Amino acid sequence: MLAERLEEWAHAYKAEGKAEGKAEGEALALQKLLRRRFGSIPAPVLQEISGASVEQIDIWLDQVLDAGSLDDLFGPTTPG
Repeated sequence: MLAERLEEWAHAYKAEGKAEGKAEGEALALQKLLRRRFGSIPAPVLQEISGASVEQIDIWLDQVLDAGSLDDLFGPTTPG
């Protein structure tokens, strides 16, 4: 019984690690595309990306090639 429970935890931990790895990979891909398209990325945008869900990152990845600016994707990125 304990062995079965440990195996369940191992599978759950592995699945969680895969999800985190996917989110991290997609965030890095988005950052690379943003740098290539718009140059440097402001810190607030990097923070928004790092806190975003995989679903939100996927939306930004779909929109990045059509966006005219970082503001089109993330709203105003500089004060004023």
